[in-house]
Amino acid sequence: MSELSKAIWITGTSSGIGRALAIEFAKNGETVIATSRRKDLIQNFKKELGLKSKNIIHHQLDISSPDAVISFYSQLSENYFINGLINNAGLTSFKSASEDSIEEIEKIINVNLLGSIYSIKTVLPSMIANNNGTIINILSVVTQKTFTNSSVYSASKQGLLAYSKVLREELRNYNIRVMNVSPGATKTSIWPNNVLEEHSHRMMVPEEIAKLIYQIYSLKSNIVAEEIVLRPIQGDL
Repeated sequence: MSELSKAIWITGTSSGIGRALAIEFAKNGETVIATSRRKDLIQNFKKELGLKSKNIIHHQLDISSPDAVISFYSQLSENYFINGLINNAGLTSFKSASEDSIEEIEKIINVNLLGSIYSIKTVLPSMIANNNGTIINILSVVTQKTFTNSSVYSASKQGLLAYSKVLREELRNYNIRVMNVSPGATKTSIWPNNVLEEHSHRMMVPEEIAKLIYQIYSLKSNIVAEEIVLRPIQGDL
């Protein structure tokens, strides 16, 4: 394993917080494995990074497919030791529970919850074997507060929160950090255009969130920031 290059795997890097994370980590010299369902949206990092764009290795991946995740990681682990995983990929619908279709429910749960678990399951054996690793889950303030028109999204994030809390306790003797970051309203394309037009001035920006996450990731001590809630100063929308 010592011959393998260390890298951090970030999911959902085509836009928003995921893209900002990929750029921030690469800017600081980390090798970033950037995955997204749409490869065309994650290929061009040169504008933000210049020569350091070579630190980002991009792949198309749908994490809702367990077979695709297993196959991807099998190839990846031939050249890299993934000592960091950031589960960022996510979907929502902004519909009431009665309006959500079965198809929408399955997509949200499969990506937000199951996809994150699949990704964790693939990196876990080597992290345990090496007694080292960091897993960061990008959750949401829906884990802290009830929001209408987000029932399935809330269920997926609450499910990942519960999974991560149990996982953390199981991994305490393996020097593996499990961190949950729950951002509030952030200026990303996940929001409908009318909401962005009305409220973007008071939302957080992905780049600032990425800077903070890199700071807590890069801490080299026995301190771990386990649960982090981020909100705009003016509070929730």
